Amino acid sequence: MKLIAGLGNPGNRYDKTRHNIGFDVIDYLAEELGVTNFRDKFNADFGEAVVDGEKVFLLKPMTFMNLSGDSIREAVKFYKLDPVEDLIVIYDDMDITLGKLKIKRKGRAGGHNGIKSIISHLGEEFIRIKCGIGKPKRTEEVVNFVLDTFSKKDRVEEIEPLIETASKAAKSMITAKSIDRVIEKFNRK
Repeated sequence: MKLIAGLGNPGNRYDKTRHNIGFDVIDYLAEELGVTNFRDKFNADFGEAVVDGEKVFLLKPMTFMNLSGDSIREAVKFYKLDPVEDLIVIYDDMDITLGKLKIKRKGRAGGHNGIKSIISHLGEEFIRIKCGIGKPKRTEEVVNFVLDTFSKKDRVEEIEPLIETASKAAKSMITAKSIDRVIEKFNRK
């Protein structure tokens, strides 16, 4: 079993913002896997699929970003998952170039409040698919930057391909014999 959680904020106000790229990846992945029956569970939008005999759970916490760990912890505990091997978290990262992707097995929060929340509940070891959203201009506040949408050009040229690549990476991890090989493959791109 794998739990794939995409981070974001609920509500139309946050739809397609930089901070909601995790939700965008989950939506794309759900379409790829044929998941149409999302329901409210674990204070999240929750869906299930089976991929090559492996049960997969898709989760978008509805707790707002800063409390993402509450929802994810509930699902991990309920299904008795090992966060180190069975949890994949997809989220935005300002320290990664716009449109690029980086996968890690552990680390600190790097100022990301959603990741801080998860770490406070489950520790630092879980798989992270970090999606590069670029950095704000010096005069722009971080909060305004992450809660703003991408330009049309960036959305088409950088973000849509990134969403597809992040989805492929997560999908590859579902049945991979070696998650480390998947990580190496996608980190080279």
